[in-house]
Amino acid sequence: MTVPSRGATPGPSEPAEASEPAEASEPAEPSRLTHIDAAGAARMVDVSAKDVTARTARATGRVLVAPRVIELLRGEGVPKGDALATARIAGIMGAKRTPDLIPLCHPLSVSGVKLDLSVADDAVEIAATVKTTDRTGVEMEALTAVSVAALTVIDMVKAVDKEAVITDVRVEEKTGGKSGDWSRA
Repeated sequence: MTVPSRGATPGPSEPAEASEPAEASEPAEPSRLTHIDAAGAARMVDVSAKDVTARTARATGRVLVAPRVIELLRGEGVPKGDALATARIAGIMGAKRTPDLIPLCHPLSVSGVKLDLSVADDAVEIAATVKTTDRTGVEMEALTAVSVAALTVIDMVKAVDKEAVITDVRVEEKTGGKSGDWSRA
């Protein structure tokens, strides 16, 4: 399955600066990469003709860790302090800074970020939900929140587990916008 794009683009035969078509009743998958123009150059998608709507995206990911890290997270804590609280704040900050990290992302008015971290038997599980009322979606912000939180978990536990692995970072669902609601099967 594909993740919806951050904005609609003109068809392959239309110039890159053409306005987007009227919203259709059935969402359609783009037939080409939306951040590449007809000449093959990277470009920022023009979203000026899109409606401002409420939009959300939820992403998840995992950090696989050693059993000793699980013990520390469930008990006395890791040497650097409260790993999960630090990762939660880092993930929220990451969501807000997404356009600074991903070159073609639009700066959005992020309305809210909820980041949940839980300790499973073999991993720290991370879920981020990001909300906006804007002209394009917040899938990248949700993915960035999860990724930055996961990187922070790694930083917090690396003294105990140098082999920790970030895995399964993905969009689970999105709502709003021209392409409508989407969720992973």
